[in-house]
Amino acid sequence: MRLLFSFIAGGLFGTGLYLSGMTDTTKVQGWLDIFGDWDPTLAFVMGGAILPMTVAWLLVPGRTPLVGGAFPTPPEPKLGRNLVLGSVMFGAGWGLAGLCPGPAIASLSYGGSGGVIFVLAMVAGMAIAPRVRQTLDSAVPAE
Repeated sequence: MRLLFSFIAGGLFGTGLYLSGMTDTTKVQGWLDIFGDWDPTLAFVMGGAILPMTVAWLLVPGRTPLVGGAFPTPPEPKLGRNLVLGSVMFGAGWGLAGLCPGPAIASLSYGGSGGVIFVLAMVAGMAIAPRVRQTLDSAVPAE
């Protein structure tokens, strides 16, 4: 049952990304081009995701997921090296490629080599990230 709900939620998410144009790399890059031909539509997509999610998180305390398990605990609001480095890397990849993980996976459903290359690079980054983090943590301890 959990797998079925995951499949439905992922399909709904991917469909929403496609219909809103977030799998179109030029739309995302247009959002980031604030000094050029700026495209503000991504703000509406983000707002359309953030507002209902805020309400959902306000309703979480004292509840359990429908399909078992537990809701994740809220992250520590501490601003540290890992958060800053991860944010910079995510933003650089998003700006250069015009894709982030969700839209990249959604773009696999309709073909195109750009999405495939991005997903392969993303998986490779996920594979090497633990070793890079271990090296960074041993060189300079996190505060």
